[in-house]
Amino acid sequence: MGEKKNDILQGTLVLLVLRTLASNKRIHGYAITARIHQVSEDLLRVEEGSLYPALHRMEQEGWIKAEWGTTDKKREARFYSLTALGRKQLQQEEESWRRLTEGVARVIRYA
Repeated sequence: MGEKKNDILQGTLVLLVLRTLASNKRIHGYAITARIHQVSEDLLRVEEGSLYPALHRMEQEGWIKAEWGTTDKKREARFYSLTALGRKQLQQEEESWRRLTEGVARVIRYA
């Protein structure tokens, strides 16, 4: 049997990143992926090739801001934080997720 797949459901990456940023003041990209992996107890994995374009889009939307800083390992990295507009978007993303999961649960129960 093939490798177990744990790719992020399309459309949930924004929710996961915004939620992670809401729980941290400033965090760099690699730490975002590590945090999602850790909090999900190894069930979710965010590939860097998906994360950085998403971060760029979210920055363009004004949901997050980025600034250069130094990591604990003394490396230069961009650190991301949530904006007020990002907090509003997070609420919308969470509500959308609740509707989606309720719809899926209904289909599973009654289909």
